[in-house]
Amino acid sequence: MVLVSRHNPVDGFSLYEKREELRRVIQSRHFANSPKKTRFLEFIAEQTFQGNSEKLNEYLIGTEVYERGADFDQQKDPIVRVQAHEIRRLLKKYYEEEGADGVIRMDLPPGHYVPVFSRIEPGETAEAVPPAPQAATASRGINRVHLVLTVALAAACVVLAVLLARRGGQDTNAAQARHVAATLPVNLDWFWHPFLPPAGAPLIVIPNHPLLRAAHGGDSAQTWASGHDIPKASLPEFRDTIHFRELKRFVFVPSLTDFTSVGETVGLVDLCEMFFHVGDTCLVRQSRLLNFEEIKSNNVILLGGNQSWSGRVFLNVEGFHFQDGVIINRSPQPGEKPIYKPEFDPVTNELTRDYALVLMLPNERKENRVLLIYGIYTQGSQAAIEFVTSQEKMVQLRTALAALSPDHKTVPPYFQVLLTTTVENAVPGDTSIVAVRKVAD
Repeated sequence: MVLVSRHNPVDGFSLYEKREELRRVIQSRHFANSPKKTRFLEFIAEQTFQGNSEKLNEYLIGTEVYERGADFDQQKDPIVRVQAHEIRRLLKKYYEEEGADGVIRMDLPPGHYVPVFSRIEPGETAEAVPPAPQAATASRGINRVHLVLTVALAAACVVLAVLLARRGGQDTNAAQARHVAATLPVNLDWFWHPFLPPAGAPLIVIPNHPLLRAAHGGDSAQTWASGHDIPKASLPEFRDTIHFRELKRFVFVPSLTDFTSVGETVGLVDLCEMFFHVGDTCLVRQSRLLNFEEIKSNNVILLGGNQSWSGRVFLNVEGFHFQDGVIINRSPQPGEKPIYKPEFDPVTNELTRDYALVLMLPNERKENRVLLIYGIYTQGSQAAIEFVTSQEKMVQLRTALAALSPDHKTVPPYFQVLLTTTVENAVPGDTSIVAVRKVAD
């Protein structure tokens, strides 16, 4: 079992708050229909969140976001500067209009590519852009060393505190601490309340997809002997990868343990940050190491439709059913399709649209829940997780679910949601509700 510790940033904002603000910005009407500008913001934000802000420059953005290639000359091609200028203009408009009532502001200071987050106090106009990061100096370097040491020590203390809290789980003070933890915004709490304190921390299950991976020099002779040899010339798609250059042969071997889907992994980070926000821990298990008794006795969140437990838990639920790479709609309502299939670009064959299911179901003990979140492809899974951790999106979902009740106000405790998302460059984009279904108690 993996126990993930909470990361406490030094600028006053948690990663959860920053990602929430980023989502609000890119889902606004100013950015929703601009995939490249959205990708620009997501890229520089994620690099900053991961501690790589010093690496952000015009060349990196041009090659990673705008696919300009290794010979990209930013002096001749001003695409990054032009787009950055346009993004700053759109950010200003967003905070003058849709984001005017927010409490957090995201800015991109002129001449820099590191986003800055600032807090807007009540009554503040929020017109001024926060100052750009200053050039590195010797004193700043010393301060950074001190800062890194402080953060490392703080992180170690957090991990130690969490471990001690778990070890003394029956201690009265530890139990009371969970009750006074922060709460989620109301637009999220209605959905996540069954998983939050004082309920036990949910068990999050990630998939172990079987796959063929490339054998390498660290593998045993037995592993090589079990592989499947494929000539390099027949796989030109790999020509630009490190594998093509380093491996003398392409021998693919079966594996059950080496891979977790990218979208589910990105979504796992979002979920853990949300639970950390309310003072909860993040209990993560691999699907192949889980047994049914553990599922029945906990609040459980299953990520990824291809893991074994996603197909075993409540298999006969009426409504939508994931089977053979498509989503079957057993009782189509007016305007709905009987089958939902992913869509691909006819020229490049790249995925352009995916579908995902979110199922909130009762566990064997009715006070517990089983939440399944999965897409047909990993992009759908990521989009669905981002959807259920977004305040704006969850307002839409609550409205759609309440419409299923006679009073049009009460949200059913158990339900299914079919979502769809656009996909560009293997990254999910705008996600919307296709249909909802009430699940009987």
